[in-house]
Amino acid sequence: MAEQRKNSGLDTPLAARKRFWPKFSPDPDAFGSTTEKFARFMGTPQFLVYMTIFCAFWLIWNSVAPPAWRFDDASIGFTALTLMLSLQASYAAPLLLLAQNRQDDRDRVTLSEDRARAERNLYDTEYLTRELASLRLALRDVATRDYVRSELRNVLEELLETADGEELNLRAKRKSKGSNPQTGLMDTVQPSQNSNRKNNKP
Repeated sequence: MAEQRKNSGLDTPLAARKRFWPKFSPDPDAFGSTTEKFARFMGTPQFLVYMTIFCAFWLIWNSVAPPAWRFDDASIGFTALTLMLSLQASYAAPLLLLAQNRQDDRDRVTLSEDRARAERNLYDTEYLTRELASLRLALRDVATRDYVRSELRNVLEELLETADGEELNLRAKRKSKGSNPQTGLMDTVQPSQNSNRKNNKP
């Protein structure tokens, strides 16, 4: 008894009933594509022109043709034409709805793909922003071209000033060592003359 109650509880799904007739399930893609083509054709000016010509021929034929040749008499209010147009309208509405549903499905898929693409672009942009910020922080400690040029210019100026000072000091020392106390002029001897003097000595 307990097992039967457990099997027949509300949490146990019922077994599917066997169908007397097999379930009819046409290919949704093929049927939907055909439906969309027909729905698109119904929304074109060609369909309206063809439908107008057909209705005008129907009305003229059943009004002017001999009574024996008429198949929809005007005395009964063109019942066959009215029935045919009503049948066409009753089928056109579901076909249009089906085509619209397929278009909505495509739009939903496109929207989801666009959303995923936008999220990827957002992640890429955030990543690039973080990388640029880290590079900017790293470049704070790196000497720029203008900074290196200014430092080199300062060093060059200091070297020139030092070289000028040392040259002046050397000149002053030379003057103090080799100058004549009477004239105060430096005795300069050319190297060629010194060598000639050495050679002339016995």
